[in-house]
Amino acid sequence: MPTESNDSTDERRETALSSAEESDLDRMRHLASLISRYDVEYHRDDAPSVPDGEYDARKRELIELEARYPEFADPNSPSQRVGAELSALFSEVVHARPMMSLDNAMDSDELRAWHGRVMRGLAAAQPTLFDDDANEDGDGNVADPGAPEPELICELKFDGLAVSLRYEQGRLVQAATRGDGRVGEDVTANVVTIADIPRELSAASPMPEVIEVRGEIYLPVDRFRELNEAQARARHALSEAVEGARQRLAGTAEDIPTTEQRKLESLAKLTPVDVQRRHPDYANARNTAAGSLRQKDPSIVATRGLSFWSYDVGEMVGGPDLGSAGEVFDYLGELGMPVNPEIRTFGTLAEVEEFCRTWERDRHRPSYEIDGVVVKVADLPLRSELGYTSRAPRWAVAHKFPPEERTTKLRRIMVSIGRTGRATPFADMEPVFVGGSTVSLATLHNQDQVAAKDVRPRDTVIVRKAGDVIPEVVGPVLAERPSDSEPWCFPDECPSCGSKLERNEGDANTYCRNRTCRDRVIQGIGHFVGRGALDIEGLGERTIVTFYERGLIAGPADLFGLIIDQLVGLEGFAEKSANSLLVEIEAARDAPLARLLIGLGIEHLGPTASELLARRFGSLRRIVAANDEELAAIDGIGPIIAASVTSFFADKGNAALVERLDQAGVRFDRVDGELDAPQVLAGKSVVVTGNLDGWHLSRDEAKAVITARGGKTPGSVNKSTFALVAGANAGQTKLDKAADLGVPILDDNGLRTLLETGELAAG
Repeated sequence: MPTESNDSTDERRETALSSAEESDLDRMRHLASLISRYDVEYHRDDAPSVPDGEYDARKRELIELEARYPEFADPNSPSQRVGAELSALFSEVVHARPMMSLDNAMDSDELRAWHGRVMRGLAAAQPTLFDDDANEDGDGNVADPGAPEPELICELKFDGLAVSLRYEQGRLVQAATRGDGRVGEDVTANVVTIADIPRELSAASPMPEVIEVRGEIYLPVDRFRELNEAQARARHALSEAVEGARQRLAGTAEDIPTTEQRKLESLAKLTPVDVQRRHPDYANARNTAAGSLRQKDPSIVATRGLSFWSYDVGEMVGGPDLGSAGEVFDYLGELGMPVNPEIRTFGTLAEVEEFCRTWERDRHRPSYEIDGVVVKVADLPLRSELGYTSRAPRWAVAHKFPPEERTTKLRRIMVSIGRTGRATPFADMEPVFVGGSTVSLATLHNQDQVAAKDVRPRDTVIVRKAGDVIPEVVGPVLAERPSDSEPWCFPDECPSCGSKLERNEGDANTYCRNRTCRDRVIQGIGHFVGRGALDIEGLGERTIVTFYERGLIAGPADLFGLIIDQLVGLEGFAEKSANSLLVEIEAARDAPLARLLIGLGIEHLGPTASELLARRFGSLRRIVAANDEELAAIDGIGPIIAASVTSFFADKGNAALVERLDQAGVRFDRVDGELDAPQVLAGKSVVVTGNLDGWHLSRDEAKAVITARGGKTPGSVNKSTFALVAGANAGQTKLDKAADLGVPILDDNGLRTLLETGELAAG
């Protein structure tokens, strides 16, 4: 699911989450773990643990949730690929500059609100540009500054996969996916098969020594249609082969050789569902493009017909001093990079809104999928003034087009039980194609939402995909409601274990409180072994269910007591596969503390906050013993996460789990990297630029050490920058900006002093 972060910005987001939204986030993380396992089981191991229909439903649900909560979504989510998880086949690439996400504006009001924040940000950064008597709102923010609006540049928002292309001396040397924004996957071998992407840059003056071009890989609409037409032809050919096999077997069996008869019998058993499963339609162009790019075999990628648009420059060494986004696009064009022709610069927000309305109306006109318009401040120095939040630039926003709507039949309302016991109703609908993909399931959040919308089984309902991704049941078409329809009632008993479902006063959610509830236990174990947690390879849901039902495990700690004699002979386990699983489990005893914290499933505690706790306390025992005040005092944790952590470990059942893990030999004190570093740079911004070869730290190490000491490492220099660390080939723009603002520029010795003392070297 982007990745989670728990700095102060995200803390404020989390504070505003409702109970229904918390339920969605919990479900999203669990689904990502499950689907990663399903992909491996189906595509690599040939042993799917769930039927295709259940897999498809869960994957759609994950996509829906990630789109609803993009700031919490993992960029390496299984929703971003087609087929098996291939990340293990690609080496990691650390981006020189993080590839950030964009905040969304879902309508004109939100677009204007973003523009207002931009104007207030510029007023704060450059007060001399604004009238002294500018109006202020009740919070003291400039509401109507007197300076002219900054130029805004508009680009179409492509529905594809973001990539970074690194050129050195004009030659393509590396291509990487966005990944988690900091680290992506090396997909160079696949990218070089895309005809739109040049292997060598065109001559330009000056030619940069290094340039990182960022853009979007996409699948053209016509090519997507051709791929699905090929799937349809394959289904037709297989259906004819099935029918031919049945006719042949209906004849004289003595005329058929034994080996051929077995093949015919196998073929004749295929049902229409089997045929569809073998050659399914691709769900949408975006996922097909993402899956194609992550193929192991570049020759397969070459047949998919992928295309590319460039839209930004990341790191650049030795190139021109670019002052505006328009100059960036012009320069990319000079280098021979594909630049979308539908880019416009405007002087007023009103013109931007008209541009958005035009493309909302013409959204299906391009030969590629779009789902909105990206609006950015055109002036690059002004972007530096505005800066970034923890996940997105303040100087850009994605104006998303309104959702498309369709109607379909609601077959039934069902309830799922999550690992925390949360009971979530969801709609099982007749499949409907809406917003670019086929939808058959949609969450109904909780009992109150179902009642408020008054949706009922057998209703014709309006389905909308907010942001073209999230399926939502808007409400019923009352004119088509059956005359004998009755309101749906939330069940009193857990559909998994039969225990009484409970709802606390003031809580929108309903819970199964039975800790031994089958679904709760199974999903809890699945989360514990998931890719983001202990990452135990070979434990898919079917395997967990088998172990649970055979009485081999009743919780996560029991995994560490499994022996080979218990496994050999179970479905899918010979001696070799059993040994492989036990090796994986043994390795998990030594998992980093941050991953162990994630595996415990503490509400609100994501990867970033888990890493903060691990580095600050060094052991699980110290975290368990910490109180709310100690936890909340950590920058990036705050009171919400702190209360959740202390509440979790105060629970007797969770405390017992910790003890069982300890007895099982799970390590509680493995912390990778520097532990509990002195916070000598707390609140200070230190920009790192250039090549630090020959220094006592590499560039990435320098940033990590600065962050570990409480500092921040933004990508641009402004008046709040404490120091600029400048290596070889440092960005000239940053050097000039530092000189203009009087920001100290440090060499290796200056960096050493800064890290040791938090202060600048004397003299």
